[in-house]
Amino acid sequence: MLYRTLRPVLFQIDPERAHNITLGCLKALARLGSLNPLRRSPAGRPRTVMGLTFPNPVGLAAGLDKNGECIDGFAALGFGFLEIGTVTPLPQPGNPKPRLFRLPKAEAIINRMGFNNAGVDQLLKEVGQARYEGILGINIGKNKDTPIEKALEDYLTALRKVYPAASYVAVNISSPNTPNLRSLQDSDHLDQLLMGLMAERALLALHYHRTVPLAVKIAPDLQPAEIEAIADALVRHGVDAVIATNTTSSRAGVEHLKHGTETGGLSGRPVFEPSTRVVEQLAKALNGKLPIIACGGILSLEDAWRKLDEGAELVQIYSGLIYRGPELVRELVEGLG
Repeated sequence: MLYRTLRPVLFQIDPERAHNITLGCLKALARLGSLNPLRRSPAGRPRTVMGLTFPNPVGLAAGLDKNGECIDGFAALGFGFLEIGTVTPLPQPGNPKPRLFRLPKAEAIINRMGFNNAGVDQLLKEVGQARYEGILGINIGKNKDTPIEKALEDYLTALRKVYPAASYVAVNISSPNTPNLRSLQDSDHLDQLLMGLMAERALLALHYHRTVPLAVKIAPDLQPAEIEAIADALVRHGVDAVIATNTTSSRAGVEHLKHGTETGGLSGRPVFEPSTRVVEQLAKALNGKLPIIACGGILSLEDAWRKLDEGAELVQIYSGLIYRGPELVRELVEGLG
C-alpha cells in the first residue's frame, strides 16, 4: 500500500536517480532491524536446487543491486535468495546517461547501463559488511574494454575473487549492453568458456573445501536450435543451473511508446512470453538434467506459476519490483508456498 502511494512520486523522477533514492531508503530501513516496516520473513515452502536449500523460490534478479550495497535492505523484503551484480573485475562507469527508461503503459523498462559497477573488490567489501546469512548469488561479467577473445580471463578473475563469498555464481553472457558479449553463447565460444570456468571451479573447490554451484544466464532472443546447443553444452560441462532469461533486444509491441525505440535491453511485461518460451524449450532439451531459474516479466503470482509450470524451479524478479513494489514479493512467497 505504501509503495502504491510513493510510486507516482518516484516515477516523476529520472529513473536512475529514483533507483538510487530507493536503494538509500531500503538501506536506511534495514538498519532499523525488527522495526523496519517492510520487514518480512522469508518463510515459504523450502526447496533444494543446485544442492542449496532455498527457504522459498522467489529471488531478486541481478541488476538491481550491482554493487551489493543494499543486501540487507532487499533481504528484509522476504526473498528466498538474492543475486547481486553484474560485477566486473575492474570498476567501470557504464554507458553514458541517460541509460534507463520507463515504459509505464507496457509495464516495461529499457536499460543500457553497460555493467556500471564499482568493481569486484568493492562488492566484496559490501558483502563482508552485510548481516544477511541467506543464499547469495553473485553475477559476474567481463569488462567492456576486454576483447571478447580474452573474456575468459575476466570471468576467471571474477570467479576466483567471489568464490569464497558466494552461495552460487551466475555467469552473465547475455547482456545486450556490452559489445559482442552475446557471442559467448555461440557453441565454440561457450565450450571454451565453460571448459575454463569448470576447470577453475574444480581447483577452487579443492582449495576452499566446498563446491560453489555455477549458473549461466542466457538471452531470450535465441532460436530453438541455439537453445538445444546451449543446453547440451551446459550438461556436458557440468554446469549446475541455467538462468532464463536476460533482457530482450526486441521492441515488439513497444515501438509506438515513448522511449520504446531506445537502444538497450527491454525487461518487464513484454519479455514475459519470449522468456517463458525459452524456459519451456530449455526444459524439454534438458529433460531434468539441471534446474532452470526463470527470470523475465514476472509481475504477478499467475506469471510466476506459469514459469514453474513450464519447467522452472525458482523465479527471480526485477522490473516487477519496480512496478509492484514489495507487495509482489509477499504475494509470490505466499502464493507459491
